[in-house]
This record gives sequence, C-alpha cells and structure tokens, in this order.
Amino acid sequence: EDQVTQSPEALSLQEGDSSSLNCSYTVSGLRGLLWYRQDPGKGPEFLFILYSAGEEKEKERLKATLTKKESFLHITGPKPEDSATYLCAVQAQCSPGTCNLYQNPAAGDLE
Repeated sequence: EDQVTQSPEALSLQEGDSSSLNCSYTVSGLRGLLWYRQDPGKGPEFLFILYSAGEEKEKERLKATLTKKESFLHITGPKPEDSATYLCAVQAQCSPGTCNLYQNPAAGDLE
C-alpha cells in the first residue's frame, strides 16, 4: 500500500541547534516530493520539490534531500521566524483516471 509518513510530529529547537524532519514514503512511480511550510492561519507556502534520489536543494537555513525511500528537511541555526508547521507531500506518476489519492500532506510542527 502506498503511504507517506512524516516524523517527528513536533520538534522543539533552540537557536543554534540543528535537526531534521523525516518524510518516508512507499509510493510506486514517484514523480516528485514537495516540502511546504505553513504559518498559523495561513495557507501552505511552497519550499522545495525534489525529483530524484541524491538531489539536494537549499534555501537559507533549510536544506532538503531525497533518497529512494525518504526525504529529510534539515534546519541549521534556526531563528524564531522559522517556527511553523512543515509539510511533505508526494506527486505520483499515473494516467488520467488511475491516480491514487494520498492522505497528505503530513504535518510536522517545528517550534
């Protein structure tokens, strides 16, 4: 069964710390894995899309990496403004009318 799971559910960091959120997936025909950030009362804001294993993308204090089974969102030296909910989602390859629906994005809070 295709699944997307994000962990940990919540992460509490101090300024200067480093840590990661994990998004593991079992999806046949992955087309892309996306990371978003969501501030309270607002809609999700796109951060990254990764297409293939080994790919890395970086933006300020955030870095996203992708393997064949999971993706990591690394944060280095977080600041108060980085406090948000971070979401991962997958795009699956499919033909019209044959797409599976995934229960995602999965939420991970960073405080």
